[in-house]
Amino acid sequence: MTISLRSATEADLMAVGALHQRSRVAAYSSFLPAEVLADPTPEAMGRYWVERLTWEGADHRMTVAERHGRLAGFSYLGPDDEGDPATGLLNAIHLEPSERGRGTGRALMVDALDAMRAQGWTRAALWVLRDNTHARGFYERGGWAATGEQRDEHIGQALVPQLRYARRL
Repeated sequence: MTISLRSATEADLMAVGALHQRSRVAAYSSFLPAEVLADPTPEAMGRYWVERLTWEGADHRMTVAERHGRLAGFSYLGPDDEGDPATGLLNAIHLEPSERGRGTGRALMVDALDAMRAQGWTRAALWVLRDNTHARGFYERGGWAATGEQRDEHIGQALVPQLRYARRL
């Protein structure tokens, strides 16, 4: 069975948070310590998404992917965090770890790019963890390129370098 995509509802957000936590652990465990990845809990991550969508829901979009009626991944996008009105920001694509390599991430990325075009944005940007070589390769295969911009963000107590990627829409 193929993946189906739909807009997330409030009822999805606790499950999205749990998936987000599992995805982070699987994707980041090769370069971040387990104690950093242990927090937040799946429940806290769900509450984070409930809170975030309360504040950003008017101009952001979360899409969930399902396989056999079960949550397989999600994407989250909105306006550029640097204020460029021509640019949309792909804030996240996270997958259930067993979904890696099954086309779910690609389906979410294509859907997100289509949604950005529909918003009238002509450029897409994202931030990716510098040491997440798997994700960087995924985005590069999808037509994204590093812009040379960098920033540091906290994941738990760890300060983690990120790279900005962009592409034309």
